[in-house]
Amino acid sequence: MSTEIKAPVFPESVAEGTVATWHKKPGEACERDELIVDIETDKVVLEVVAPADGVIEEILKDEGDTVESGEVIGRFKEGAAGSKSEESGSEESKTASASKEQEPSREDVSAAGVDEAILSPAARKLADENNVDPADVKGSGKGGRVTKEDVQAHIEGGNKAAPTSSEPRKEAAAPAADVPVGDRPEKRVPMTRLRASIAKRLVNAQQSAAMLTTFNEVNMKPVMDLRKQYKDSFEKRHGIKLGFMSFFAKAATEALKRFPAVNASIDGNDMVYHGYQDIGVAVSTDRGLVVPVVRDVDALGLADIEKKIVEYGQKAKGGKLGIEEMTGGTFTITNGGIFGSLISTPILNPPQTAILGMHKIQERPMAVNGQVEILPMMYLALSYDHRMIDGKEAVQFLVAIKEMIEDPTRILLDV
Repeated sequence: MSTEIKAPVFPESVAEGTVATWHKKPGEACERDELIVDIETDKVVLEVVAPADGVIEEILKDEGDTVESGEVIGRFKEGAAGSKSEESGSEESKTASASKEQEPSREDVSAAGVDEAILSPAARKLADENNVDPADVKGSGKGGRVTKEDVQAHIEGGNKAAPTSSEPRKEAAAPAADVPVGDRPEKRVPMTRLRASIAKRLVNAQQSAAMLTTFNEVNMKPVMDLRKQYKDSFEKRHGIKLGFMSFFAKAATEALKRFPAVNASIDGNDMVYHGYQDIGVAVSTDRGLVVPVVRDVDALGLADIEKKIVEYGQKAKGGKLGIEEMTGGTFTITNGGIFGSLISTPILNPPQTAILGMHKIQERPMAVNGQVEILPMMYLALSYDHRMIDGKEAVQFLVAIKEMIEDPTRILLDV
């Protein structure tokens, strides 16, 4: 039976997408729920999986083609065997087919202690891309088969196997044809839809807003001491490490209550004041910068914030963030310090009116009560839209965050 392969139904905020990667070729065997094609939008990458066991009969939209919501991009033949494609040299399909034919039971795998793991094609591809030894991954599929989800969970658990070659994997995997040659090599690569969308938003933010940046510095010693004192008990109780971002998110929440204009947005000629604090946390991925939103931060504890940030970080790296997780937001925090940035001027995330930039913690000599002390200092930057926020409010907002970070009890006492 032949069925249509359709692009996912996009949310209202997404107009169209681009076919990023076909993971299967026409005639190549597919298993039910196996990834067959990625559709990239200006916000996320959406996955389309096989509706049943069978083969891709025809591809109607090639990689790089623009597709609309729900558009037919190919045809799938249910129940058909992919022997022709396998015989033509698809090593991945051969492996999957052979594994399926000789697939032992889960009990046999466990009892015999087999070294060769049984992988689905999608799982093998993901394992190869991330240099994961399949033998280290525990399979949850039928007969002990290692699924793509098993490999992804293994990667997110931080248990990557060591490279089997002394050469970097990226160099070993790169096709020779893709490497520029000559004395002055150049390589032209089309900008991804996500990257193009980011570029457009950043340029628009600079052109449409009266953007200014104010700076301050904060002594991180009190928070660092607090983390050192309670890190073990915190992790034992909550199952998550205590980071800096949760302190800044809570401090920002309290400061946003005091300065509502910083928590507002501009809609045409209207100024929209939000009575809640949904804070976006900028996350860098291979595909570009994404900003998932932690909602109702005022109602969350430090552990809840940390868990949400870790969850978003893992989803972002795996391309699993949903549209709903990246829409909205009344304020944004970005941390360039994790890459070593000492000071920067962050760009607004429209339609928000302000963004807080955290930076590297650097020990510096500071004058304290007439004495010189070496303290762990961090520069803070607040970029804001001067159409909505006066300089006085911006400075006072940043000072409020500085005071709460330097004396964390202020966050609890709301003083």
